[in-house]
Amino acid sequence: MSALVPSAVREIADGYAFTGPALDLGAVLLDGTAYADAPVRVPLAVLNRHGLVAGATGTGKTKTLQLIAEQLSAQGVPVFLADVKGDVSGVAAPGEPGERTAARAAEVGQDWRPQGCPAEFYALGGLGSGIPLRATVTSFGPLLLSKVLDLNETQESSLGLVFHYADRNGLELYDLKDLTAVITFLTSPEGKEELKGIGGISAATAGVILRSLTLLENEGAGAFFGEPEFDTAELLRTADGGAGVVSVLELPAVQDRPRLFSTFLMWLLADLYQELPEVGDLDRPKLVFFFDEAHLLFKGASKAFLEAITQTVRLIRSKGVGIFFVTQTPKDVPADVLAQLGNRVQHALRAFTPDDAKALKATVSTFPKSPAYDLGEVLTSLGTGEAVITVLSEKGAPTPVAATRLRAPQSLMGPIAPAALQAAVDGSALAGKYRDAIDRESAYEKLAARAARPEAEPVPEPVPEPVPDPASAGGAEPARERSPERSSGRSPERAQEGGGGLLGSLMSNPALKSFARSAGTQLGREISRSLFGTSRRRR
Repeated sequence: MSALVPSAVREIADGYAFTGPALDLGAVLLDGTAYADAPVRVPLAVLNRHGLVAGATGTGKTKTLQLIAEQLSAQGVPVFLADVKGDVSGVAAPGEPGERTAARAAEVGQDWRPQGCPAEFYALGGLGSGIPLRATVTSFGPLLLSKVLDLNETQESSLGLVFHYADRNGLELYDLKDLTAVITFLTSPEGKEELKGIGGISAATAGVILRSLTLLENEGAGAFFGEPEFDTAELLRTADGGAGVVSVLELPAVQDRPRLFSTFLMWLLADLYQELPEVGDLDRPKLVFFFDEAHLLFKGASKAFLEAITQTVRLIRSKGVGIFFVTQTPKDVPADVLAQLGNRVQHALRAFTPDDAKALKATVSTFPKSPAYDLGEVLTSLGTGEAVITVLSEKGAPTPVAATRLRAPQSLMGPIAPAALQAAVDGSALAGKYRDAIDRESAYEKLAARAARPEAEPVPEPVPEPVPDPASAGGAEPARERSPERSSGRSPERAQEGGGGLLGSLMSNPALKSFARSAGTQLGREISRSLFGTSRRRR
């Protein structure tokens, strides 16, 4: 390092002198000067400790995502990016050289070379040009669907009961018409009788849910629910050369349905959490997930939903998955979630109003003390492509706060041409697997057939399984009395985690426990559900 570098810059640079593999973010910035000899980096091994990218509109958050994503891909780490504004597809194409790019590279000591990443392009339910992503209603679960439908806690609880009934009775909820059919049946005289022991669903509550489902269908979002369901393992792929595949989810077509796309992103995380094994801390994450417009996820969320998000963020780290929430200010993210985030990239904030000033003060208070900067002043004077950064070191301690001039992405800073995007989608090996929707027999067809019978016979009461004599079985545990964690193959700790939230509270009801015990022959049909009430995928 040059002797002309100020001592404050040296001290900051020492905090980023990592020995293992790391991503290069930029160069230390002090008093308007970038010091190329003082790089700011983030260790690859700590990216499963999650992070936050925040800043006002137009400050360069999207380019920061692109910069991090392309370096992760080059290091063999798959990446998921939500493309809300439609300008991230350029990550698949080499960047275009120019005077501004060359000047930025010289300022931060970057050897800039145009280079794209292997990429897959997706769209929710085919609402866009990407490969359609779908999820069944059953796998989505009642808690996430309640968020999409903007239900209150009473309606959410009733929807959970609907899912529980469908799970127990082999009524597959693949699409919205299946769910509508089950709700309609449970409010009929016959359905009310079947739910008699566990409370039932009021006509008013059912009406609210059905109207919300109709509205969702009319908005075109019904195309997202159905089959073939997307296998989240596709997000963990690497290309032939070893580079991580960047999965870009195209969202502009559903911008007017923010609850749908933000909740779908949470479904992806919940499904990954269920399917991935525990791996602890790795030398590099299995996947880094960028959750753009994160404030939409938390706005208006129920207490149960927020608790499930916090739990998922805390536990998914041990599955090798890192999450970066992207939003305008840290106050958009609940404190319990914010406390789980170890890496921070804070772009400029504005302080035009008293509320802005309050948000700025709150943001400054969340950073470690910095002798080199007046953070209140720095955060309001940063230019586009500059940010205040602090990350976790290889030992897990926070690095010094560093105002940073960020590197320029080496991929295209803007969308690729529509023809190139369509060619990439058509040439994908996944297009044939997910493009065409299918409609199998499910709850709608089964209930329609049942109603069409001249005199529908009542469903016979299931015969409970006999309880083996422990003595005659050599002290073996009776099948009916087997603990939930043993019957699901999970540890007691996992069973406790999975039993929380909506289903856990339902199952604590004595009447519902009695109903569950009486469903002896139906036990094989029950769907095991996770923190969010999402179903476990059946391989």
